[in-house]
Amino acid sequence: MITYRIFKNSDADEVANLVEETMLTTNIKEYSIEYLENDLKNLTAQAFIEKAKYFHCYVLIDDTKNKIVAVGSIGAYWGKKDESSLFNIFVSPEYQGQGNGKKLIQVLEQDEYFKRAKRIEIPASITGLGFYEKMGYSFKNGDNMLDVEQLYRLEKYNEKQFI
Repeated sequence: MITYRIFKNSDADEVANLVEETMLTTNIKEYSIEYLENDLKNLTAQAFIEKAKYFHCYVLIDDTKNKIVAVGSIGAYWGKKDESSLFNIFVSPEYQGQGNGKKLIQVLEQDEYFKRAKRIEIPASITGLGFYEKMGYSFKNGDNMLDVEQLYRLEKYNEKQFI
């Protein structure tokens, strides 16, 4: 059974390992090893502890193995109250293609940062583009080009947002 909860600092090493495994197994198909190794410098256990101070970070857990199988965060988009952003969405390669990414997005979309936002943005990898499109995200301003970080900027407007 897969459940979710808020990230705890004690999860940091396991989360950093999950992210590294995912990038070097799944993202390696679209990105160079140099690109991924450079990105991983900013995705350490300590970095996740720091990010959790500013974002709401969630983990999915396989209860039968007591193992973290996915991680994702949501927070304010550049400090704005009416816009939010998703960050660092990763599902362990062993658990991909089983609905866990969808479950993680659904958890993030129940968070207060999502509910209060008119617009939610996500910097999407080449690897994740099709998945996020299936989840209702589309190219920001119709721009379907990779940015300087080799990411797509996607967005979704919150239909349930009332102000």
